[in-house]
Amino acid sequence: MARWWRTDGEEDGSQPADTQTLESMPIGLIELDTDWVVRYLNAAAEAMVGYTRAELVGRSYWEAFPPNVDNEFGRVYRTAVATGEPQTVDAYYPEPLNQWFEVRAVPTPHGLWLYFSEVTARRQAAERLAVLARVSDELVGTLNAPAAVSRIPRLLVPALASWATITLVKADGSLRDAGGWHVEPARTVLVQRFAEASQESAPTTAPLLRAVTTGDVVTVPANELTGPALGTVATGAARTALRALAPGRLTVVPIRGRTRVLGALTLGHDRHRPADPADLATGTEVAERAGLALDNARLYEQQRQLAQELQRSMLTAPPEPDHAQIVVRYLPAAEAARVGGDWYDAFVQPDGATTLVIGDVVGHDTAAAASMGQLRSMLRGIAVTGDAGPGTVLDQLDAAMRQLQLHTYATVALARFEQSPADRERGVTRMRWANAGHPPPLVIHPDGTIAELAGWRGDLMLGVDPTAKRTESVISLDRNTTVLLYTDGLIERRDADLDRGMARLRAAAAQLADRSLDELCDQLIEQLVDTRPEDDVALVAIRLHRQDRPRPDEAGPREVPDTAGPERA
Repeated sequence: MARWWRTDGEEDGSQPADTQTLESMPIGLIELDTDWVVRYLNAAAEAMVGYTRAELVGRSYWEAFPPNVDNEFGRVYRTAVATGEPQTVDAYYPEPLNQWFEVRAVPTPHGLWLYFSEVTARRQAAERLAVLARVSDELVGTLNAPAAVSRIPRLLVPALASWATITLVKADGSLRDAGGWHVEPARTVLVQRFAEASQESAPTTAPLLRAVTTGDVVTVPANELTGPALGTVATGAARTALRALAPGRLTVVPIRGRTRVLGALTLGHDRHRPADPADLATGTEVAERAGLALDNARLYEQQRQLAQELQRSMLTAPPEPDHAQIVVRYLPAAEAARVGGDWYDAFVQPDGATTLVIGDVVGHDTAAAASMGQLRSMLRGIAVTGDAGPGTVLDQLDAAMRQLQLHTYATVALARFEQSPADRERGVTRMRWANAGHPPPLVIHPDGTIAELAGWRGDLMLGVDPTAKRTESVISLDRNTTVLLYTDGLIERRDADLDRGMARLRAAAAQLADRSLDELCDQLIEQLVDTRPEDDVALVAIRLHRQDRPRPDEAGPREVPDTAGPERA
């Protein structure tokens, strides 16, 4: 018999039960004794749990509700009894109820009172909002939209469906399974088997093909998922897997881009779950967000490739003068919009001297890349029409920029490697260099020591004052010396200043001095540059091999213009 429950929360067994009050409550109530035997349930509880009083009163609660033995409900009830403190739980009860319940478990001296309400609609509404938030978090800001989209199915289960798959349309128009998930992880293999088999062979009436070709949502009711009608939905291995999954309903939502269908989202619903327009609206919203992310990724990739091809087309292979090896590297910024004005160059001047150039146009966009192309071509034209030194070449380039009204700014470092007959006898090469506001060259001696050129003054960058004169500096280099010219993307970080970046570069270069020139450049980039660089990275390096021996194999074949004079580097 039910006991009286006072408004202050204290049970008083001495008072008769107010049955009329308990029966009129809109929330369910089940009373258990200290042995977990059901003593009472009200009318609201009967309507929610699917038992009549005659069927439930006197039975063990754990026998009547076996899933609660080891689920969240049961754990909370035992905690309430053990601590003597009321507990609240909000969780899902599986078959045969398949609903969400909020339960208030209140311990008493005579057992436990369970107040509960069915909150499936409220919980599903909250889950739909949470699903959209999780999908947005997965997609926003990603550079790999296809990979992010493939993870969506597990975010939708069980809020929108019992299982879900994502299918994408490849460039050639064929379909590709991109991921699937089941509310019971062990059955995910069936979902994947169905998705994979659906790509290989499917009738023209298959809901996936209809959704992709028409761009419309396709819903398959239960009567088309059993018997002969199933043949219009799936065939072969796909049909076998679908039978094992036994959905009560299928919904296929097209994933649309701006101009075409990019794929489809398939939602499989168990038989107990009724069709809910809110589920369809949420699934459609998820598909739209996935389509937008995929389309943006496609456009981003097109822009990135176009910008990189534009820039790479202007960064030609270097010459290979006798007894000198030249290596170049270029790494674009991770963001397509930041592809811009970094460049390298190497060429032989008419008198045979080898010249290396590194430059960086101010700005990180396609306009900077275009300006870079102009500056690089102008500098080449000025340098190879004579034998002018680095300072004179930079001065003439600055003057040409003003004359041609090229309104841009750039930093440039230019190094010319020249050798007189006396230098050749001594086994040294002179590096004459000028610097228009650029990081200084890095000189790595054969023993691994680094020449301290960082303190040498750099002159004004190009584009500021065309009347400014650039000074030149000269250093004598032994054979097997390496010189590296680089852009600031190699050393600059948001969390560190350039001095720290230079120190890291010098330390890494000293450790790698004995490596081949290719390996040296690759390792410097690997150690100093993040996997997603914030800025372009360009570098050009030269190693002066010994001249009293044949050109080493690692330097590759000799490649210089036929019109160049005797080589002096």
